[in-house]
Amino acid sequence: MDEWKSRTALLLGDTTCHTLASKHVMIVGVGGVGAYAAEMVARAGVGTLTVIDADTVKASNINRQLLALSDTIGQEKAQLMQERLHRICPTLKVNALSLFIDPDNIADVITSYQPDFVIDAIDSIAPKIALITHCLQHKIGIISSMGAGGRIDPTALRYADISQTSYCSLARTVRSRLKANGIYKGLPVVYSTEPANKDAVIKVDDERNKCTTVGTISYLPALFGCYLASYCIQKLIKP
Repeated sequence: MDEWKSRTALLLGDTTCHTLASKHVMIVGVGGVGAYAAEMVARAGVGTLTVIDADTVKASNINRQLLALSDTIGQEKAQLMQERLHRICPTLKVNALSLFIDPDNIADVITSYQPDFVIDAIDSIAPKIALITHCLQHKIGIISSMGAGGRIDPTALRYADISQTSYCSLARTVRSRLKANGIYKGLPVVYSTEPANKDAVIKVDDERNKCTTVGTISYLPALFGCYLASYCIQKLIKP
């Protein structure tokens, strides 16, 4: 057992750590939520990660995103995530894909990399629905993040099936789109029961697949990411 995993092994045992080392997790979206999920999964000892994000770092990301620093503005998030994960563990296998997930490429991406579990941290609807639908239809383990924006209360975070969510406009839209695909339940999500601050929403016209953006606080997207990682790890080690 590698020394850096010794505290995890003390908690979970060597056998479980070896199990995690044999697993492959795909994280789609490594912004405010997904980058923290990816790092927590890696630090828990998962052996292979595939990180997917076509975006680059913007100055407005610095308030909440793990990869956003004054000297990383303009750089690709997927590549930055790969570099950071290799600094944690140089032998970790990391596939970094700078691309947008959409209905036309999702099947090829999943088939090519064959993850054991998928973490959905996409913040735009069309690619999010494409990923979720493919995973559910092909019985691939997945957990999805709902909206972290417009909220400040960390005690309001919950796990639930998508059919049981409330107070979240993103979850409401996801439910509606999934129903159109014949899916009514079976998607575990992380969401907040805190109503979003409607005054924190502005319209945008310079982002792909998005017409609005929402104000955020530093810590809440990170907590969403930790919730996603926790669920993923527990599913991977469940007998």
